This record gives sequence, structure tokens and C-alpha cells, in this order.
Amino acid sequence: MTYYEIDNTVNLDSHDCFKSPDTYPHFQEQLNTFKKQLVNMVNNGESKTFYKFGDGDYFFLNKESIGSAAIGGRALSKTYDEIKHEEFVSGVCENDFITVELYPEKRSYFKNLYPNRDIDYPSEYSYGLVSSRWLTETFAGKIGLIGAKEKITLIQAMMKHPEYQDYLGLKRFEDYLCIPQNFACDDIDATEKMIAEQLVNSKSKIFLLGIGHVKSALLHRLKKYKNAVFLDVGSGVDALSGIIDHERPYMGDWINYRVRGFDYSSLDILQYDIWNTPHKVIGE
Repeated sequence: MTYYEIDNTVNLDSHDCFKSPDTYPHFQEQLNTFKKQLVNMVNNGESKTFYKFGDGDYFFLNKESIGSAAIGGRALSKTYDEIKHEEFVSGVCENDFITVELYPEKRSYFKNLYPNRDIDYPSEYSYGLVSSRWLTETFAGKIGLIGAKEKITLIQAMMKHPEYQDYLGLKRFEDYLCIPQNFACDDIDATEKMIAEQLVNSKSKIFLLGIGHVKSALLHRLKKYKNAVFLDVGSGVDALSGIIDHERPYMGDWINYRVRGFDYSSLDILQYDIWNTPHKVIGE
């Protein structure tokens, strides 16, 4: 997996795509381009969106009630025919940049839905630069978060502790913006209004966001309310919350910090059993 290294990270993902230089020959070169582009955009006050596409998005956009796209699960309580589903499908390509993981099957999913839209970068860049803390260190004083209320509340509690501040390389996130943890896709206009009201008074120049399937209709709209870079890091927000699976790409040596006394039962966690994984407790 040496072809696809990101400094200060460990990738435990054993997928064959990481074993061949032919999967993405210009990985390192494009990683440097990605980082420079983000820095330039933030320094120039540009407003851009980076949309991360995954297999769950494929199922959601294809109206397949599977996994995270299951009706009655996390994303929606209504049927696909009861929401403005076409706004999710059309919204994807309204974003400035599209990222997709290197797995060939996931890239095929995207091309199946959007054959005429190029993929700009691997999604592994956003995961890896969260895990390496490059994003938090580089944009300290300029960076905010957008995510489910319960996870954002948890991160706020974690950021009260100097040890976690030191780990991320920043004293605070400038903004902590929230959407509903469940069923944000039911009423896209209401969810947009909710986040718009928070963006108006925000200070950040770049936002890391993990907002589930509502992003397909919502992400490109955020530029209407704030000139900032909106970088979809997906489960990178889970990492910042201290609940990431170490088998996820580039999360092998991430430290899952846990806040003593926090009510973790409020979190909707779909992927795995976080309680039986290594972690570090902070707080009295």
C-alpha cells in the first residue's frame, strides 16, 4: 500500500485497489494538488463545494432501500416518492468537485448514475487529511463543522479538553453547525432553512461536513448563504467524534477520544460496535 500513503496515517484497508500502482497512478501528485487547491481557495475567500460519493449514495439516488438508504433508517422516514427525490439526483452534479473512493466498484456506481460527469479526486484525500490532522492544523482559526446535532455536541464537549485540542492542532472550531441526526431528507426545504440560518452568522472560511444523504440536495445550496469551502469528509466527522472504525481508510492509528460522562446513547451509529475498539478517555 506504499503507492497510496498519506503522511502521518496508517491504512488498514486491505482492498486490492491499494496494492496496485495502476489503480490511481498519480495519487501523490494529485494529493499535493488537492492540498494546494484547498489552501488557495481558503486564502482567496472562494466558495466551493466538494461532494463525496459512496455506495450508500448510489442506493439512495437509485431509490434502493438498503443500509443507510433504508426507509425508516437514518436518512428518511418517508418513501422515496414522498420526498423531492429528483432534487437529490440533480443536485449532485451542481457541486464544484466530486470525490469517490478508489474502489473500482464505487467508481462504477458513480459512472452508472452520472456517465458524463468526471470524478475530480479520490475521497481518500478527505479521510486521510482528517486523520493526519493536516486539515485542522492548516486551517486552525478558519475551520468549522457541519454535522448531526448529537455528534457536533459531542465534538464541542471533546474540544473543551486541551489534550484533544493538541491532538487536532487547534484550540477550537470556529463554528459548530447542526442538522437533524435523523430524517433530514424528509423535508429538504426545512433542512436547508435550518442550516441557512446558522450559516448567516458563521465565521469559518472552510467547513468539514458529514451530513449523510441530505448532502445530495443540500450541499451545493450552501454557497447561497456563505462564501466558504465546504468539504464533505463523510465519516471523517465520526473520527472527530471519536467513534471511527480503525479499518476505515487511513484511520488505522487514529485515536478515538471519549469524554467521560458523556451520554453516547444519543448517537445513531450504523456501522460497527464502537464500544469494543481501542479508545482514550478524557475528562474527570
